[in-house]
Order: sequence, then C-alpha cells, then structure tokens
Amino acid sequence: MSTPGRLQLRAGAATDIGRTRTINQDSHLLLPERGLWMVADGMGGAQGGEVASAMAVQTITEAYTQRTRQALLDAIWEANRRIHAAAEAPDLRGMGTTAVALAVVPADPIVDLRDPDGDPSEDPSDDEASPAADGEDEDDRPEQLVVVNVGDSRAYLYRGGDLVQLTEDHSIVGELVRDGRITREEASVHPQRNIVTRVLGPYEEAEADLWPVDALRGDRFLLCSDGLFGEVNEDQISAVLRRLDDPTEAATELVRLANAAGGRDNITVVVVDVLDDGGVAEAASAAVAGRRSELDSRGDMAGFSTALVDEPDAEPAPRGRGGRRGAGKPTRAERRAERKERRRSRSRITWRVLAFLLLLAAVIGGAFATIQWYGTSTYFVAFDGDEVAIFQGRPGGLLWIEPSLEDDTGIPRDEVPSQYLAALEAGHEHASLAQAQRYVSNIERDIAEAAEAEAATTTTTTTTTTTAPPAPTTAPPAVN
Repeated sequence: MSTPGRLQLRAGAATDIGRTRTINQDSHLLLPERGLWMVADGMGGAQGGEVASAMAVQTITEAYTQRTRQALLDAIWEANRRIHAAAEAPDLRGMGTTAVALAVVPADPIVDLRDPDGDPSEDPSDDEASPAADGEDEDDRPEQLVVVNVGDSRAYLYRGGDLVQLTEDHSIVGELVRDGRITREEASVHPQRNIVTRVLGPYEEAEADLWPVDALRGDRFLLCSDGLFGEVNEDQISAVLRRLDDPTEAATELVRLANAAGGRDNITVVVVDVLDDGGVAEAASAAVAGRRSELDSRGDMAGFSTALVDEPDAEPAPRGRGGRRGAGKPTRAERRAERKERRRSRSRITWRVLAFLLLLAAVIGGAFATIQWYGTSTYFVAFDGDEVAIFQGRPGGLLWIEPSLEDDTGIPRDEVPSQYLAALEAGHEHASLAQAQRYVSNIERDIAEAAEAEAATTTTTTTTTTTAPPAPTTAPPAVN
C-alpha cells in the first residue's frame, strides 16, 4: 500500500571510459537514503577533470544534509567553492565539471496568510503549515522531485512513451538552438558543441538551474553525460527505456549503444524509476474521471456524506389545513427546533458536496488549463502549402487544440535551402515567436547568400566568355 505523498524510487547506473579516452573523467552518485542521484562530467588538464568531478560528488555528499531545495543549491555552491580553490594548484589549473542531479524534497507548503509576522501563537496549526526551517516537520509533508544542473550534462523524463529533455544545455550550441539560429540536428555535429558556458570550478560563483517536477507512477528519469546523447539519439534512448524495466540493465544497455556508435567520450548514465507516487496519479485520474459511483452514500468516497438518512418504515403524518392533525401538535418552540435541524442538516450536506465539487472542478479545470497552455505555449515554422509560415501551437496539434497561423513569411518552398527541408516538413518548434522569427531570418539569409553566390558565378562566366571573329570570305575568281 502506498503512503500518501511519499515517493518510492529505485535507481541503477553504469559508466564507461569509452573507446578513445585514457581516463574516465565522469563521476556519479547514488544516495537513495537521502533521495539524491547525480552525474558529473569533468574537464581540464591531464587529471583535472577526473579530480573536479570526484570533488563535486564528494562535496555534495557531505554538504547535502537536509532534503530541501535550498540545501541542494547550497551544496552545489560549496562544491564550486572547493573546486575553485583546488584549481589554484598548477597541475589542476582551469579544471571544472558539469553537474546534474535529481533529488527528493518536501513539496512547497501552503503558507498561512492569517499571521503575516509568522507568529505561531495565533493559531496552533501554524506550526504544521509553516516551512520546516529546522527540518522537524519535513517528514510530514508530501514529497516532490527537483532537477538541478550546471553545464551540458542532461536530465530527461520518460513518461507514457515520450522522452522530454528537462534541462537546458549551458553551452554555446545550446544557446544557438534556443535562439533558433541552428537546429538540434545541426547542434549535434557543430564544431563547438563541447564548449560549455557554465561549469563548476573555474569561477568564484556558479549559477545553477533548478526545475521542480511532479512525479507520477511509471515515470523514468535519466541523468547522463554528453558521452551518451552525443552518440545515441533520443529515439534509441526511448526504445531502451521502454524495453528494459530494470534501471541498471537500461543504463548498461545505453552505455553499450554509445560505445557501439563510436564511444568518443566517457559515458555515464543514471536511471531512476518512480515505483509509487504516493497516490498522486490515482487521485488525479479518479477526480478527472468524475465517476458518480464515488458520490453515492454506499461508499461515501472522498470522505463526504452524500445521501440523507432514509426511514422507509415511517409513514408521513396526515396533514390538514392547519398543520398536523391530532393531539400531538408540536409547540412553536418544537417547530422552530425542527426547522433549525432541517436547515442544519441541509447545510451540512450541501457544503460537503460543494467542497467536493469545487475540488473536482479545480482538478478538471487545472488539467484543461495545463493542456491548453501546453498546446499553445510554443511556435513552429513549417510549410503552409507551398510557402513557409509560422504557426502557434504544436506540430500536428494536441487533442482539440489545432495550430493557428501566426505569420506568412512569403518564402516559397522551391527557394528553401535543402538543409532546412526536413525540419520544415516536420515542423521546427521554438519556445517563443521571436525565436521562430529569427529562424525564418536565418532561412532568408541563406537564400540571399545562395542567390548572391549564383549571381557572382553567372557574372564571372559571362565576363570570361569570348566571341571568335567571323571567318574571312574569299570571293570566287571572276570568269571571263
């Protein structure tokens, strides 16, 4: 039986030096007793990368003593401080490491606004509602997962057959992709794909991104260094996560595929499975389904009474013009008490039903709002007939949400450079309209450059072509 609000997870990991490196500069951490899993990819110097990643794992193991978001960020900061100090040694100068971690933390509490000064003496329940500053109340709060990353090591979520990248790469090509200047396919072969813009160690401060995730039963989280996704595409990763249930077997198979594809870097993979989400998925499904059988008085589901107490053996008292007949006519005080009891009974039942209906409406409304937001929160560039256009929405639509035409670019299909065709046929997604417009500008720029090159070639050909003079003609001799 699941414990409400508590997560049950299992994890497995695999790492390998790869086929071209002489040392493994990756490190990883499995700390299930504190709900923490991590991958670090070191870099710099002959041994600096190996030292940096090992220091990151060791420092976070020591510093992460409270299971909170702030404690995790503080541990990342402490790892950066120690690596930066150690990098002053000549043989370790310039070393650094990426870091991506998954942690179980208490979910955000509901703040009691009745006491703006935070004085719990006003209401004894405030002690339970307030954040656990000293850790004493953390175990009573529901659990949530958070992902934190610095650098280009990644965290993925595999849910319902779809693989979603949760983190953003802190790298040059990552920024180019987010700006719409190159595609993800182009980023995978870009000559600067290994240059990171954030890393632990080289600077006194390092900024980390933190992403909260509501886990559902059946979710799989993947933490990995670039030695995996640099060699194995997302379709192959999804196939492995779908096929192999054991997280250690899945991690080992992904490492094998990366080596089979070339193994040009160290490879580290951590797979974390959600075995039990504490009833989150079950409660959401039941609420959205709205089964009326849960509302009848037999089961009294959700803790609400939904039916009046029936008395089938009682016969209604005969009534006349002046009220009840017979000597048992109630007094005014009795009638008033009876009316008050009926109102109290109706009010009690009404408020319980209303509370449930409000909860149900909130869950359904939230689900619809989330789907509506997800279906319209992005833009994509694709062909609209024989022209390139910008659409708002998801390529192919989502449930009832169809993409809407945002802008006609006027670029005909037959002028689009060949390297863009596949992406436009599928619909090239962007996080904002500005990014989509920049992507279109890149297409227009490449078209203009191709036209200029073609014009220059035509001019050169015309200039270098010479015309032979007409051949002399000789008049035939006169005949006398």
